Amino acid sequence: MTAAAPTTMTAAEVAAAVGGTLSGTSGAIVDAIAPLDRATARDLSFLATAKYAQLFERSQAGVVLVTPALVDTPGLCATRVVVERPHDALLSLIPRFYRAPSREPGVHPTAIVEKGARVGSDATIEAYAVIRAGAEIGDRAWIGSHSVVGAGAIVGSESRLFPHVTLYSGTIIGERVTLHSGVRVGSDGFGYVFRGGAHEKIPHVGRCLIGNDVEIGANSTIDRGSIDDTIVGDGTKIDNLVHVGHNVRIGRLCLLMAQVGVAGSSRVEDGAILAGQVGISGHLTVGAGARLAAQAGVISDVPAGETWGGYPARPHRDALKASAALFKLSAMMKRLEQLLDREEK
Repeated sequence: MTAAAPTTMTAAEVAAAVGGTLSGTSGAIVDAIAPLDRATARDLSFLATAKYAQLFERSQAGVVLVTPALVDTPGLCATRVVVERPHDALLSLIPRFYRAPSREPGVHPTAIVEKGARVGSDATIEAYAVIRAGAEIGDRAWIGSHSVVGAGAIVGSESRLFPHVTLYSGTIIGERVTLHSGVRVGSDGFGYVFRGGAHEKIPHVGRCLIGNDVEIGANSTIDRGSIDDTIVGDGTKIDNLVHVGHNVRIGRLCLLMAQVGVAGSSRVEDGAILAGQVGISGHLTVGAGARLAAQAGVISDVPAGETWGGYPARPHRDALKASAALFKLSAMMKRLEQLLDREEK
């Protein structure tokens, strides 16, 4: 969603669209969405937690989605739409204000589609894209400029590759997948054997399989398997600048946030959440529904459903206690030195 649509909504129309209750001027008009601190009288905004009450108090927003508990929060905006879940309501309204970029089916004259490649119906191949021999592009797929789909690689229907995406051979992309600019899928993993006085490369002959409804952020890399497959399950979302090593298996509906690194042959089971800069050592398992706090360094298996943090990663409460103790260490050392000085005197 990038280009603004020529659409306006009254406060009454907003309330009707989200099933909310209107408090204030029904004719107030909005034609864009903005956060509380930047909103103007023509913007729709939201207040979902009391944490942002101070911003709301000064906000110039024309209409604000609020929870029932916050409807009477003091603020300049008098027109409020009361909904149980403002975030969800806002998500449903975004397409009303912003239209998706248009797509024209067809193969651009500068694109290269090699012999034996198959391009599905209503697919879009943009300028200077390269589709290698034997590759398959699904119906209504969208291949961005300068992207390369390697020999024999498969892109499922309605998937989109933004400009400058590279799919190595042996890569299979599911349906409705989004790969942002700079994504590299199916490159060799990092594997060497020291032999004869040199690091000898281990050939990587496995595949890289990306499930349906996956999104992978800009400049992330997913390595192919060595002799096994690297797999990302259906519905998983991967942020920018993430590295997934060879033979890794990531389950369904997982979240991997910015700068996460997962070393080779590890398993991330269904529904796990890895916050920013989490590092997972090789051949480990992160259990289903587990949550790893930002910068957690994982060197042992994480049980299903638990929240871990710190380095080395441990149950989150233990990590917080260890950090608190560390911050107290300087004062404790100073007191200890004072006691030793008294004894010496």
